Amino acid sequence: MTTDTVSNPDKVEKHNFQAEVSRLLHLMVHSVYSEREIFLRELISNASDACDRLRFEALTLPELIKDDPDFKLTITLDSEAGTLTLSDNGIGMSHDDLVSHLGTIARSGSSAFIEKMTAASKGNKDGQGDKKGDKAEDVKMIGQFGVGFYSVFMVTDNVKVISHKAGTDESWCWQSDGIGEYSLSPATRAGRGTDIIIHIKEDATEFLEEYRIRTIIKTYSDHIALPITLVTTKDGEEKSDKINEGIALWTRPKSEITAEQYTEFYHHVGHATDDPWLTLHYRAEGVIEYAVLMFIPSQPPMDLFDPARKARAKLYVKRIFITDDCEDLIPGYLRFMRGIVDSEDLPLNISREMLQNNPVLTKIRTAVTKKILTELEKKAKKDPEAYAAFWHAFGAVLKEGIYEDFSRRDQLLALTRFETTTADGLQSLDDYVGRMKDDQKNIYYITGDNLAAAKRSPQLEGFRAKGIEVIFLTDSVDDFWLQMVPEYKDKKFQSVTRGVADLEDKKDGADGKDDSSKTTPEIDALIGVLKTSLDGSVKDVRLSSRLTDSAVCLVADDGDMDIHLQHILKQHQQLDQTTPRVLEINADHALIKAIAAAAVKENSVDVLKDTARLLFDQARIMEGEMPEDPVAFAHRLSAIMTSGLT
Repeated sequence: MTTDTVSNPDKVEKHNFQAEVSRLLHLMVHSVYSEREIFLRELISNASDACDRLRFEALTLPELIKDDPDFKLTITLDSEAGTLTLSDNGIGMSHDDLVSHLGTIARSGSSAFIEKMTAASKGNKDGQGDKKGDKAEDVKMIGQFGVGFYSVFMVTDNVKVISHKAGTDESWCWQSDGIGEYSLSPATRAGRGTDIIIHIKEDATEFLEEYRIRTIIKTYSDHIALPITLVTTKDGEEKSDKINEGIALWTRPKSEITAEQYTEFYHHVGHATDDPWLTLHYRAEGVIEYAVLMFIPSQPPMDLFDPARKARAKLYVKRIFITDDCEDLIPGYLRFMRGIVDSEDLPLNISREMLQNNPVLTKIRTAVTKKILTELEKKAKKDPEAYAAFWHAFGAVLKEGIYEDFSRRDQLLALTRFETTTADGLQSLDDYVGRMKDDQKNIYYITGDNLAAAKRSPQLEGFRAKGIEVIFLTDSVDDFWLQMVPEYKDKKFQSVTRGVADLEDKKDGADGKDDSSKTTPEIDALIGVLKTSLDGSVKDVRLSSRLTDSAVCLVADDGDMDIHLQHILKQHQQLDQTTPRVLEINADHALIKAIAAAAVKENSVDVLKDTARLLFDQARIMEGEMPEDPVAFAHRLSAIMTSGLT
C-alpha cells in the first residue's frame, strides 16, 4: 500500500454536489439496507475498469506504465483505525476527473434510479414496505445506474479518494462525509492510481473483518482479471494474500466455471443485478480466432431505449480491453446483450477509428450475430415459456432488426412473437399461417399504442364475427418494419384499418351476406348527406363490411398511410398534414338506421349537419383522437341531448 497525504491543507477547495447526487447521498446515508456489501463489488469493478483503461492507453503510450507494468488492486484492513482502503495502479484521476466522476451523475438513468429509491423510502416510511423490501431491492440496482461509487456511503460517513492520473505530475485528494459537499486539495501519492480510504461506520464494522471481506471478494469478484491482494495486520505482523483467481473468465474451459461465477461476471461486465437469462460462451477457431462470453439479461437495462442505441458489449484484443463503445461489434437491435468479445486477430494498437469497417471485426460481428440468433431459435423451440419472458422484455428491440437487417430478415421474422385475437399467449407467424382459413390470402394485423386499445378497435368486429385471426402489433417499430416486409411465406400482410375489408365472400361465419344487400334508398341518401356535410374532413363515406357492433369507424384508403403510423409521425412532428380517411358506416346499427330514415326527408343536409359531425367525432374518439373541434363537439352533443329530453 502507498502512503498518501494531503500536501497543502491550505489550498482546500469546497464544492457542492450536483442536486441529483445530494438526493442520492441523503438516501444512502439515512437508510439501512440489507445488502450493503454491494459497495465493495462496485469499488473493485471501478478499479478493474481503471486498470483496463490504462492498459489500453499504454498501447500507444508505453511510458505511462514503464515504471510499474503489473496492474493490481490491494485492499488493506486496519481495524484499529477503523478503515478499509482500496489501492489500484490504474489510470487515476485528475482534479477535473474527480469533479466530473465523483461530483456529478452523468449517465442516463440515474434520475430514474433516484426516483425508485425515493419511492421505496416513502413506501417504508408510510408503512408499505419493510427493511428487506423495496429499499433492499432498489439498492441492488446501484451499479446499473452508474452510481456505484456512491454506494460507499452505506457503510461510511467519511471517505477520502487520493488519485494521481497517469502521465501527470499532480495528485489530488477528494473527501466527503456524504452530507452535501466535498472538498478537493493537492495531495501526495507515490505513483499513479487511486486510493479509496473508507472510515467504516459503527454499525458496519463487519466490513473490517477479514473473513467477511474474503467472502465478498470470492463471491462477487473472483472472476476479475486483476490480482486482488488482501493486507491484514495481526499482532503487529502484516500479512498479504492474493484472494482471487485473477484470470480472465472467458479464457477458462466452460467445465471449470460454475453458474455462480458466470452470474457474477455478468454482474461485473454488465453493471447488472439480475441473473442472466442466457449465457453464451464459446471460442471460435480457424481463419479468425476469438472468444465470446455474452449474456442476455432477464430484465431490460434502463438504457435499452436510449436514442443512441449503443451496444454495451466490450471488445478485448488478446485479453487487453480496447473499448466498450464499438458500434460495429454487434448490431443495434442486439444492444441488450452484455459481455465481451476477445479477438486474437485484431492489432493491439487498433484505434476506435480503425475499428470502423475493419474486415476482421465485420466477420466477427456476422458470426456472433448469427450465433446469438441461432441460440434464440433453439430456446424458442425447447422452452417456449422462457422464450415468451425474453420476448416481453426485448421483443420490441429485436424487431428493429427486421427493419434494418435485410440479410437476417426471415430469421428475425421467425423469431417474432405476437398476441392475436383468437389464440392465447404469444404466437409465431408460422403458428398464424398454419391456422389460416383455406380461402384466406392475407395475414391480417392491427397496430395500436397498446394491446388493450388495439383489442377494443371497432375495425376488428367483422373479423372476430367470421373467426378470422388478427395479429396485434403494439410496438412503435411495427409500423416501420411493416413498410419493408410486404409478405411472409407468400402471404401478404394486410392492415384491418386500411382498404376494404375482404370479408364479403367468406361464408364460414356470421350470416355470410354480401354488403350489397344492405344498400337501400335510405342508406344511399345518408351516404350522400354525410359526404356533403363532411366534405374536406373525410376522403369518402361507404358501407362497412368490418363493423358488427359499432355504428361507424375510420379506415385508411388503399395506398394511403396506415392510421396508426400517421398518428405516430404526427406525434413526433414528422408529418405536417394528415391524409383524410374513409368513414365507414354500419347499415345494421340502430343509430345508422334512424339517421338514414331522416336522410330521405326535406332539408336533410341542414337537419343532419350536426349529427354527421357527431358521427365523425365519435369515430375519431374511438381511434384515440380528439374531435376536430372539441368546443363545437360539446355544443352539438348538448343540443342533441337537450332535444332528446324535451
